[in-house]
Amino acid sequence: MPNPDAFIVANTRELNPPLVPEIRLYLAEESVPIWQKTEEELGEMNVPPPFWAFAWAGGQALARYLLDNPQLVAGKSVIDLGSGSGLTAIAAKRAGASSVLAADIDTFSCAAVRLNAALNDVQLEVTGEDLLARAPDPANVVLVGDLFYERELAARVMAYAERAAEAGAMILVGDPQRSYFPTGRFTQAATYQVPVTRELEDAEIKRTAVWTL
Repeated sequence: MPNPDAFIVANTRELNPPLVPEIRLYLAEESVPIWQKTEEELGEMNVPPPFWAFAWAGGQALARYLLDNPQLVAGKSVIDLGSGSGLTAIAAKRAGASSVLAADIDTFSCAAVRLNAALNDVQLEVTGEDLLARAPDPANVVLVGDLFYERELAARVMAYAERAAEAGAMILVGDPQRSYFPTGRFTQAATYQVPVTRELEDAEIKRTAVWTL
């Protein structure tokens, strides 16, 4: 298996997400080349798509919301589910969270989170464990950016979020109402017009909201 750190540095550029220019990330400029490169490097098809290489609309909205409302996470413990590039985890730490656990089952994502944390001079804990497979770890805040795009995953995320909320956690979700987002279960806290790439989305500006459970 290739070195994830070397692969990420070689196939991305340091860029600032449009809605969160304070944060710098290793991101892909185009989607198709990095998708193909990921498959070539791993020598197999059906590898996880390189979600870590893009600043998705939900993650950008959630990161913006945290930076603009630091009181939500300041001094608190935070879990970022499906961390991807680590954008929202980094924003939470920048906003003053006492600890942030960035969780993603993709090895490349975990590497990207570590690289991006270093790029932004913040300390994050990173895990490749599937947190959705067990009872929620104790945390004050749980962050969910853009995880409602598949039916089974959405159901697992929802079950985790409800259990975490019952244990006292605040649940914050960034989502542009993807296919399996259960709108009726959430309250809208803020909306953003997020610049995205038409290659990945159906528009260049994606109306995206931050929601609370």
